[in-house]
Formats: sequence, structure tokens, C-alpha cells
Amino acid sequence: MCPRSGATTSRRTAPILNKYRRTLGLALLLAACAAGDDAGAPARPAAADARDEIVAMLEASAESWSRGDLDGFLDDYLDTEETTFVGGSGVVRGTDEIRRRYTAGYWSTGRPEHRLRFDAIEVRPLGDDHALAIGRYILESPDTGETAATGFFTLVLTRTHAGWKILHDHSSASS
Repeated sequence: MCPRSGATTSRRTAPILNKYRRTLGLALLLAACAAGDDAGAPARPAAADARDEIVAMLEASAESWSRGDLDGFLDDYLDTEETTFVGGSGVVRGTDEIRRRYTAGYWSTGRPEHRLRFDAIEVRPLGDDHALAIGRYILESPDTGETAATGFFTLVLTRTHAGWKILHDHSSASS
């Protein structure tokens, strides 16, 4: 695992992250004004930052997928043999094997058939440098917007010098 050492964001996630930070700043300002005398109470900015950063990362990942950019999509996985993906076909270990799984499945024609988006994302910090994220993935037709597939995911993430990275991904299709 990489130490925190000055986490940065990529050019890919910076615009989305900035939007969330502005929204969070406004929400904190409004909460402080509404709190009156309690405005000096300590907030939890580290947890809020982690949530914003992870949601921005996932949104950028979905955008990469939808553009057909497999490298951009896979960039969110920690590049190690210990990174795991669990799905209906079992456990896949290592980022090279995860790449092969996506290439053989969703990218078998050279690009994905559907657009990807995420919904109902919840982030729970697990200390300063780890987090758990759960949510729903939705694959949609690029022509009609009709849902082609959906399911749920659980991610275990670690904060690195390059930002948040996925250590473990468990995704299950809805029946």
C-alpha cells in the first residue's frame, strides 16, 4: 500500500471534485450560519473530503467507460497483484486479470456497448487512508437511455499519492 504523502487528483477527476468541494463549502457555510452558537463545533472535513473525492473518482470512471476508455476506467484500481474483483464468475486477482475480464466481456468489440453511471453511492471512512463505498451501477443504451443492466457494488479503497484507488471490487448483477 502507498502512504498518503500528499494525495493529489488527476486531471480527469479535478473538475468533478471541484464541483463537490464548492457544494460542500456552501453546505458547511449554510450549516454554520444556521447553527448560531454551535458554529465553532468541529466539523468532519476529512470524511467529507474522502466522500467527495471517491464520488468524483467514480463519476470520472463512469465517464471513461462511456467514452470507451478502458485505461481511464481501470486507472482507479490499485495496480497490484493483490487487487481483487469478485463477480458472478468468481474471484479475479491482479489488475492484469481484471483487464482481461473486462476485455473479454464488456470490451469484446473494442468498446463497451452501454454507457455506465453510478447511483446511491455511500462512502464510509475506515480510518484516514481507507474507505468502503457501496452503490448501484447502471448500464444504459447510448441511443435510448433504456437500462440494459444494473447491479450493486462494494469497493474497498485506499488513499495513495495519486488519489483514491480500489483494492477490492465486489459487483453483483441484479436479477
